[in-house]
Amino acid sequence: MVDIPPKPWPTGLAEQLEPLVRRVLAPNPSPYTFTGTETYIVGAGSEVAVIDPGPAGTGEAGHADTNGNGHVAAILSAIGDAKLVAILCTHTHRDHSPAAAPLKAATGAPIIGCAPLVLADDGPRADAAFDPTYHPDRVLADGERISGGIVGEGGWTLEAVATPGHTSNHLCYSLVESGALFTGDHVMGWSTSVVSPPDGDMAAYMASLQKLHDRADRVLYPAHGPAVDKPRQLVRGMMGHRRQRESQIVRLLGDGPQQIPAMVAQMYKGLDPRLAGAAGRSVLAHLVDLERQGRVVRSGEVWTIPN
Repeated sequence: MVDIPPKPWPTGLAEQLEPLVRRVLAPNPSPYTFTGTETYIVGAGSEVAVIDPGPAGTGEAGHADTNGNGHVAAILSAIGDAKLVAILCTHTHRDHSPAAAPLKAATGAPIIGCAPLVLADDGPRADAAFDPTYHPDRVLADGERISGGIVGEGGWTLEAVATPGHTSNHLCYSLVESGALFTGDHVMGWSTSVVSPPDGDMAAYMASLQKLHDRADRVLYPAHGPAVDKPRQLVRGMMGHRRQRESQIVRLLGDGPQQIPAMVAQMYKGLDPRLAGAAGRSVLAHLVDLERQGRVVRSGEVWTIPN
């Protein structure tokens, strides 16, 4: 487990990261969100966009938003006199998209970006559940662009980059003018992403990591944790880590039939008990991928290597 840095955190404050990008931290720290969800404001002129508006009201970890909808108020304060022309979400987990609706109500800006996705029953979750309030005005396809303002005068262009895996509807957004990529939960600056079946898909996640590795982005801005200034190095390491986990699973099954809790105990030594569920979901995602390849089989809760 990566240690969360000591307080104070810049919750509610607009931090300038580069000329066209500011960041506002939401009040929802937890073992799964690090210091909280990071909302990004793109643009420095008369028109701006918001990426991942975050939770509405109370944070995912139960931390009260004492101003009622204080994170939305913090976003509006950071926007100031500029016109909000787009509210974009990378995906629809409840620490990312619920504030889109009140932000739209306050500004009239359309909700644009990922497709809606709500699963009624997707098994025991280790991360935030899906947001049933998300209703986009426009869904972006891979490679589709939106823009605002005047280029050279604080204007911007954002391009959707489809990155399924963490969720099937996950999008990243490329800021064309600066080479920055907003990665949501696909690539985070402090931890690996939870891949939780049935919607979370390990094969799709690995393919999306390869897609990012093949790009030439200058910096990654995740929704949790610090910016990543060596994108390819981090993504290469993440792919290697997942391959190592797969190899661990195959070795354990080579010793005989296994159930996931026992595998987690052997694979994740010293794991914070609060993260055992997340580890189990990612192990399951690897097993499902191996099952599709015909390399493992299951009988109930027991997994084995076929004869």
